[in-house]
Amino acid sequence: MRWITTRFDIDLNSPKVMGIVNVTPDSFSDGGQHAVASAALLHCEQLINEGAHILDIGGESTRPGSPALSLDEELTRVLPVVREAVKLGVPVSVDTYKPEVMRAVLDLGVDIVNDIWALRQGDALGVVASHPRCGVCLMHMHRDPQTMQVAPMEGDVLSQVAEFLMGCAQALGNIGVARDRIALDPGIGFGKTVEQNFSLLGRQNELLALGYPILAGWSRKSSLGAVTGRPVPAERVSASIAAALLAVERGASVVRVHDVHQTVDALKVWLAMQASEKHAA
Repeated sequence: MRWITTRFDIDLNSPKVMGIVNVTPDSFSDGGQHAVASAALLHCEQLINEGAHILDIGGESTRPGSPALSLDEELTRVLPVVREAVKLGVPVSVDTYKPEVMRAVLDLGVDIVNDIWALRQGDALGVVASHPRCGVCLMHMHRDPQTMQVAPMEGDVLSQVAEFLMGCAQALGNIGVARDRIALDPGIGFGKTVEQNFSLLGRQNELLALGYPILAGWSRKSSLGAVTGRPVPAERVSASIAAALLAVERGASVVRVHDVHQTVDALKVWLAMQASEKHAA
């Protein structure tokens, strides 16, 4: 399996680590640490040195209850970082739902649009479809960031997530976007209870039947804090690594993480075990 993006054909036969670069003052885990462009770029370089295969740059926090950000402010935060990040030799993703931001960053050479709204805002669908190659990640979100945890989902969460994601992917296919440009994210923590999030993890391999690569984003999420008793996101590193490994074991092709070198090392151990089992067989 591969993921076609603007400048790179990403080989997904081995799991890939997407390093998070929050150019925000208010993200739930590392808000403010990389809010200045120079700090964000140093962080990009650090993540690459630690083994990140993809960078994911975002200018707007989407933590539960977070307020929406203006278009001008998001562009001001993101564009200076993107201009330099595309020179670093790895695929660059931008986490945004605004069509205007998508168009601006794609014009700068960005490889992937990572959209929590799954291209349901404005002309986002058309922006991606009009690009000849860019990759896209479609995420499931129940309601919106302001209200998603006020009234989480009900019923069989996996069937609802699968139906939603399949519909969004088919809508892209219907307007000419090739299947191998599309990845799917079940949206851990976006309008789901702790139990529902772990149900999605336990049954994640069922999403593979949709025929698209899965991107899993468990890093430092509150569900991990709920089961470990760690209220501070930065204290959830071990739990995040465990969740990433479990997601990969259940078929995730990409894991989106804050803690890159720890996740990369854990995956090297997992890959060594896989190779040993294959050799023994």
